[in-house]
Amino acid sequence: MPESRILTTHAGSLPRPADLVELILQHDRGDLTDLPRLQPRIAQATMEVVQRQVQLGIDIPSDGEYSKASYATYVRQRLSGFNGPPRNPNPGPNPASTEFPDWVRGQGPPVQFPTCDGPVELRDPARVRQDVGTLRAALQQAGQPAAGTQAFMSAASPGVIETFMPTTYYSSDRAYLEALAAAMTDEYRAIVEAGFVLQIDCPDLAMSRTTRFADLSDAEFRTLASLHVDVLNRAIEGLPRAQMRLHLCWGNYAGPHNHDIPLRDILDVALEANVGALSFEAANPRHEHEWTVFQGRTLPAGLVLIPGVIDTCTTYVEHPELVAQRVRRFADIVGPERVIAGTDCGFGTSVGPRHVPPSIAWAKLGSLVEGAAIASAAVLA
Repeated sequence: MPESRILTTHAGSLPRPADLVELILQHDRGDLTDLPRLQPRIAQATMEVVQRQVQLGIDIPSDGEYSKASYATYVRQRLSGFNGPPRNPNPGPNPASTEFPDWVRGQGPPVQFPTCDGPVELRDPARVRQDVGTLRAALQQAGQPAAGTQAFMSAASPGVIETFMPTTYYSSDRAYLEALAAAMTDEYRAIVEAGFVLQIDCPDLAMSRTTRFADLSDAEFRTLASLHVDVLNRAIEGLPRAQMRLHLCWGNYAGPHNHDIPLRDILDVALEANVGALSFEAANPRHEHEWTVFQGRTLPAGLVLIPGVIDTCTTYVEHPELVAQRVRRFADIVGPERVIAGTDCGFGTSVGPRHVPPSIAWAKLGSLVEGAAIASAAVLA
């Protein structure tokens, strides 16, 4: 990492062009099976979004997840076993809905959430390699290295797949998770071997506490989360830690969030993951105060923190000075060389309407870059 400044990145997904959204939705519904028609539009849009990130000053860009309907359910087109009846992606009762009956959560994403009704196996290893090639070409077009750790790709963890698409086929959580891990290992390895950073999306370690596993006690949830991390570690065994990061969040939606499990209660579980960086929410009003959890805590050697210093659910464009303050909180604790400025979550976690319009999302990312520069000047002068 350059000693002259604190680097910037984001959580993976970015706003998609409207025509691409419609094509992806058609493909997700099974109405569009003509991949030769779809792929050129994905490739062109990916080149455009990578170029925009580079021009804005994002140091570690991604492909925007432009080939995916959502960060978790995309795997059903790459793995076998997902032909069961659909389920509600936000099962109830949500504690916040009970406490605040006049709160109406926004409509869920218009993507398919089938259940797993058969054996899970890898059936299309070409999809991730096509994504790798698309990102590599986009980076070259933008004048960036063809491969290298200055770009990343995201992939679903076994746990988040299980959270959104539970099984009626496997007899236990462990059996299902292990099957998912075995099937996803090829994707993890393909991204790393291409030279990119692998971001493993693990909202299951926090978000699912108030959704899928709301009926568990905190102790029971921690035990389940530890199982998720253990299975994940076996799936990424042998891959270099420095080339992997884990993304943790409590759900990318505007709402009370007052029943979220505190970071202090799950941080030790997340730190069991054999990754080199931890991406987490640190900007939204429910979790911004939790930077203090890192004070006095011994972190794994070399672990880099990627705190979200930009909220992804509101249309406020954060002032760069506020962003700088958020960055400095973590730089003062672990050192600026172990901090990368990021976002709470993605701006396009699934296709369809989002809370933050694209123009505002890009303005917020501009504040991220400017704020990181202000923080760098202060702590690295």
